[in-house]
Amino acid sequence: MKATPVVWFEIPTSDLDRAKNFYEAVFACELTPMGSGDMKMFQFPTKDDAYGTSGTLVKMNGYKPTPTGTLIYFSVGDIDETLNRVIIAGGKISLPKMSIGEYGVIAHFEDSEGNKIGIHAMA
Repeated sequence: MKATPVVWFEIPTSDLDRAKNFYEAVFACELTPMGSGDMKMFQFPTKDDAYGTSGTLVKMNGYKPTPTGTLIYFSVGDIDETLNRVIIAGGKISLPKMSIGEYGVIAHFEDSEGNKIGIHAMA
C-alpha cells in the first residue's frame, strides 16, 4: 500500500491546554490526549475510511510556535464560519478568504500559540 507523502503533523504549543481549547472551538471537534514523559500531545480526530492525515498539538522541549514555519492546511466545510470561530476563540486572520480557482478557497489564521495555519474548502 502506497501512502501520500504527508502522513503526520505536529503543531508546537506554548500552552497545550489553551491550544487544545482553541482548536476544539475552531474545528468543533474533540482532541484526544496522548504522549508520555516530557512529550505532551493532543491528537486531532482521524477516520480510517476518510481522506487525509491526522496529527497533534505538541508541548515539548525544542518545539516552538512560529508564524513563519511550515504551513499546513485543514479541510473545512465553510471558510467563513471557520474564520468566525477563529476570531471568537482568540485567533487572528492573516489571509482572508481567497479563491484558488477550480481548487476552491483558502484562508490563513494565527492560532492561540502564534502558528500560521491554513484552511481550505471546495466551495
